[in-house]
Amino acid sequence: MNRKTVFTFVAISSLAAGLGFFLLGDSPATETPVVEQSTSYIVQGKSIAALADDVRAVGAEITHELDVINAVGALLNAAQLAELTSVDPNLKIFPNGNVELAGGRGQGIPTAEHPTLIGADSLWDEGITGLGVTVAVLDTGSHRFDGIKFDTNGNDRLLTTYVVEYDTEDTSSVPYWHDPYGHGTHVASIIANSEGSKRAKRPNGVAPDVNLVIIDAFDSGGQATYLDIVQGINWVVANKARFDIRVLNLSLSAPPRSHYWDDPINQAVMAAWQAGIVVVASAGNTGPDPMTIGVPGNVPYVITVGAMSDNYTPADPSDDILASFSAAGPTYEGFVKPEVVAPGGHIVSMMQKNGSLANSHPDFHDKGTYFTMSGTSQSAAVVSGAVALLLQADPSLTPDEVKCRIMSSAKAAVASDGSLAYSVFQQGAGMINAYAAVHSTASGCANNGLDINLDLTGQMHYGGRANQDEDGNYYLMGLDGYLWTDGYLWTNGYLWTNGYLWTDGYLWTDGYLWTDGSIGANGYLWTDGYLWTNGYLWTNGYLWTNGYLWTNSLSEAASVNHWVEQE
Repeated sequence: MNRKTVFTFVAISSLAAGLGFFLLGDSPATETPVVEQSTSYIVQGKSIAALADDVRAVGAEITHELDVINAVGALLNAAQLAELTSVDPNLKIFPNGNVELAGGRGQGIPTAEHPTLIGADSLWDEGITGLGVTVAVLDTGSHRFDGIKFDTNGNDRLLTTYVVEYDTEDTSSVPYWHDPYGHGTHVASIIANSEGSKRAKRPNGVAPDVNLVIIDAFDSGGQATYLDIVQGINWVVANKARFDIRVLNLSLSAPPRSHYWDDPINQAVMAAWQAGIVVVASAGNTGPDPMTIGVPGNVPYVITVGAMSDNYTPADPSDDILASFSAAGPTYEGFVKPEVVAPGGHIVSMMQKNGSLANSHPDFHDKGTYFTMSGTSQSAAVVSGAVALLLQADPSLTPDEVKCRIMSSAKAAVASDGSLAYSVFQQGAGMINAYAAVHSTASGCANNGLDINLDLTGQMHYGGRANQDEDGNYYLMGLDGYLWTDGYLWTNGYLWTNGYLWTDGYLWTDGYLWTDGSIGANGYLWTDGYLWTNGYLWTNGYLWTNGYLWTNSLSEAASVNHWVEQE
């Protein structure tokens, strides 16, 4: 199987018009009939066995079995698709769209201060280095660097590499260390690098003693499909106990094309969370406009991470800024995203100098071991490292409890007058503080009102507290002390307005914590589920007609745009 083949097909009969597919051309009756080519789909139903029987019954090929979401990958032509839907109209059928990475090119003088910026180095002094915690990194693979292969004690901590393309792990036919693109190496190094760069004498990774599991789900050009990502997550969930996987880093993003609960990647992510794996996802690099959070960052349960920048002055917090590329909420179902922000501007991390990224952008490589890159990919990796530190300190924590402590210990960015510098839809709870999270005793402050079991079984789905007024402003409903029935609206950064852009130069301080009040004194109400009775924030052009069968290929809307030109 070549997972990177782009399939096209000739749509025929009234099915093309009914499903919104485009016609590639007509075949005159006097010519040889056009052979219908197949397109890759995800077909979801009640059981793998029944789906396999249905797909084979129409003469189609099964390419994947995805137990995590009760689905199969299948190659279907138009006639087979029509026959399959007639056999069982309740099947959910999704075109196999593309997914992009959420990292970009760095700028300026490189720094390697992200562990210090979040207080991770103070935890190292207490012996908290991520030891014994396994982090799975689903990305482009990893190059072999000693700082990634070995922990600070010289122990080999790479447990396995699973390669989605070959559906194998640790075989002689697949390089154990394999990352021709470079993005996965950069992300893994941010999390785990046990060595220091030229500018940093201490480890460059947030959790330098974690165990690693590498899932190579992207090809050499940094491309992947929905099936690739779901298959990778499927493997993580199936092998959680075997490798004691506690954290899954997803530095990737795709445009939302359905409600969060209908998206196949999101369903797999929710299953991972349900299985006890803390999922950390990039917000995406499609900011600064509101409602730009991508898949799977729009899943309400997970920790979604935006990016801040130290503005090239890590020792001076007074000029720290929110990265302009960082995607912002709310989600289309009304949830506040991201949950937190973390360093994501000009992050120095390992990357081989002959990788595709380094070859394309040699000015950002030190010609040795390190590459400078910006993006919410990088900020998500920082948070994954922080989660590993938290789980070493208290292995009993559930994913919801981890999320609670990460959020409750974050610091909001404030202006000189004490007002929020950025909306909660831009920064969530604020900048993470790993040291404060590890020493926190907070509980019960995340995912309240949500039931992931009911969500996954389709018995209940949820909306958040964000809404939009008649003037286009986004606000939060029902917060204690902030009742919207009287028309009162937050200003000065709380509310998005059309064209609103934040300004530079605000201070990240530790004098304005969510735990001090101001917003949600009874436990971060923006993370609560809210039962909607009259719809969501979806507008025309976002939600496909029936929520199940996407009527346009994701690949048309998910063109890769890796590079971030400014912070």
